Amino acid sequence: MSRHGAPASPRLHPTHALVRAWRAVRVTVHVFEGLATTTLVFPLVRPASRRRLIRGWSRRLLRIMAIEARVHGEMPPAGGNLLVVSNHVSWVDIFVLHSVQPVRFIAKSELARWPLAGRMIRGSGTLFVERERRRDTHRVNRQAVDALASGDIVAVFPEGTTTDGTTMLRFKSSLLQPIVDADGHVLPVGIRYFAADGTHSTAPAYDGDKSFADTFRAIFRERRLVVELHISAPLAASAMHRRELARAAESAVRDALGLPAAGPDA
Repeated sequence: MSRHGAPASPRLHPTHALVRAWRAVRVTVHVFEGLATTTLVFPLVRPASRRRLIRGWSRRLLRIMAIEARVHGEMPPAGGNLLVVSNHVSWVDIFVLHSVQPVRFIAKSELARWPLAGRMIRGSGTLFVERERRRDTHRVNRQAVDALASGDIVAVFPEGTTTDGTTMLRFKSSLLQPIVDADGHVLPVGIRYFAADGTHSTAPAYDGDKSFADTFRAIFRERRLVVELHISAPLAASAMHRRELARAAESAVRDALGLPAAGPDA
């Protein structure tokens, strides 16, 4: 749907095949540049320099894919004992957030096994959790607390999976425990995608049975996309239990995106 609730319209003028092919070549080259940077440069530079490199690389990736990021609100600088929580639409979300303020994601372990991109995501400091192993959450939570203490901003997608952006799932509270332990703040961020004509776009959505390649092709068919980030006020983690914190963060994101309140917990 559009910003005013109108249904999404089909793309009537997709990009030419040659344009799509050229974008694919540029993305491939850019990914290899990123791999070289994370492998060869990151071990030699300070964390602040790594963050600058990640931000610059992510901004260039969005430009190559013809995705314009529009930020509503302000992302605090690194070092603020901060956990970013966001709804999750696409793998593109990772690079959208990185383009504004590089963070260390807590992500499912399957991403680490992606060809090329998985290696680069690992190199950027992502913390991977085996969600099928309940105890693994405790291990990752300890790592996240250490990352927060070192000045990194950590980010999670607490829905646990992706949607097409027209709805949201309930936020799971377990991965919010690190910021409670660190006595920090949660920053709710809403993400949504639009086509050039202002209608809601599902092109970047990595939901259902779509593959990584499916979303690439869908994005390349679009002449231009806009991604909006709506940054809400930080929530003090010390002021509430993690379940209350999850509900408050979820409510803030829903309000920012104009999505209806969720039903009662199952």
